[in-house]
Amino acid sequence: MAGTAARGHLLHPLLVQLCCGCHGLRVSTSTRILYTLLHVLASAVCCLMLSRTVAQAITEKVPFSVVLCQHLPGGTDCEQLVGSSAVYRVCFGTACFHLAQAALLLNVRSSSDCRAQLHNGFWLLKLLLLVGLWAASFFIPEDNFIQAWHYTGVCGGFAFILIQLVLITAFAHTWNKNWLTGAAQDKRWYLAVLLATAAFYTLASAAFSFLYKFYTHPAACHLNKALLAINGSLCGIMSFISITPCVRLKQPRSGLLQSSIISCYVMYLTFSALSSRPPERVLYKGQNLTVCFPGVGQDELQTEDTTVAVLGAAIMYACVLFACNEASYLAEVFGPLWMVKVYSFEFKKPSCCFCCPEKMEEELRGTDQTCEQVEESARGQFIIEDEQDRVVYSYSAFHFVFFLASLYVMMTLTNWFSYENAVLETTFTHGSWSTFWVKVSSCWACVLLYLWLLLSPFCLHGSPQHRRSSTGPRIVRRRRAPQRINVST
Repeated sequence: MAGTAARGHLLHPLLVQLCCGCHGLRVSTSTRILYTLLHVLASAVCCLMLSRTVAQAITEKVPFSVVLCQHLPGGTDCEQLVGSSAVYRVCFGTACFHLAQAALLLNVRSSSDCRAQLHNGFWLLKLLLLVGLWAASFFIPEDNFIQAWHYTGVCGGFAFILIQLVLITAFAHTWNKNWLTGAAQDKRWYLAVLLATAAFYTLASAAFSFLYKFYTHPAACHLNKALLAINGSLCGIMSFISITPCVRLKQPRSGLLQSSIISCYVMYLTFSALSSRPPERVLYKGQNLTVCFPGVGQDELQTEDTTVAVLGAAIMYACVLFACNEASYLAEVFGPLWMVKVYSFEFKKPSCCFCCPEKMEEELRGTDQTCEQVEESARGQFIIEDEQDRVVYSYSAFHFVFFLASLYVMMTLTNWFSYENAVLETTFTHGSWSTFWVKVSSCWACVLLYLWLLLSPFCLHGSPQHRRSSTGPRIVRRRRAPQRINVST
């Protein structure tokens, strides 16, 4: 057992040598990379389980598959080894793996805590434990397990979508606030704000043109056209509201930069929704065509192309990994109510790296430690111990968000409410109506969340500055001590 643990600890130096050569890598960074690789491995296993090609290969080329199926609760048909049922079981093991660690690592404040070793070490044991949980989940009796786990996945998936929406709106809000803080000190920051705003609006406009050209057809795709018109109008309404005098009076730092970022994200969610809907059949110019997915052109025969589907899936998964890491950072910096407090954070000075939580933490603590100082203190070491005094991110929140991410990936791969017939070959190309409406709802929820940030000062008592002053330093007026006046006669 000791030898296995030692081999698990050797993964850190090996990872450092592979990624950074001899410069060194922080413990907090290497740990998150390894957990990310475990999550990528779990997602890859789910994709293989959902593939019809892999299922046929297992049945034909694996000799002991029939014997294995006889010992599973499902019987001899081997339906549990493939398809949505297998994805549910693998994600059940992954979710239990992260949920258990989230409970065990509550209130870990530094790496000197003995529980921190469970998070930062024993990698080989944790890999074996994860695989063991996957295997054990296949022996759970069918009964009502799939249906109950489906409802759990729906709740967890929507919770993860909410976290993603909060992160993207907070990102836009923070970017705009940080650079406008710099503009008040140096007018050159105004130029940076204008260039960034123009770039994001150009990107959103290009995305709208791309979607209208390749996801609509003259004789069909009326739902796609309506969705593009609605979402495009919402982007225009958001931009107009953000610069109205009444909003600027309550929120002086509101502007077009944050609206342009939200508009880009709305266009991405629209692209994701249109890529997730089933295609349509239409009779056009004497030909029976399949339309409403990326094709050659509007008037020509459209053919399936998996390039756009793979690109959309890659962007989606990158957003998942970003949300898992960013949420754990913010949970450590702002505490359990980070989803509320992150919007009220005030920067003292502008920075191009404003989105790094270390910058927020430095300003909150009043420290300004540069990267060169950290490297100087760790010269000659493969691993930089950066959590001896305090953890960089919340371990418990990190695993809990990964728990929700496992449920979100499970629901996305199995088409949310149409999981019975989910197949990998058609998940990202033909899609389903349930997935389409989930993503459309996510898009509109993002717009509503941003509009709430703009209009909330009109609904709540006091301006944002007054509310922030209630949590910041207060000037306490001392009560004058009673003076005794002696009157002599």
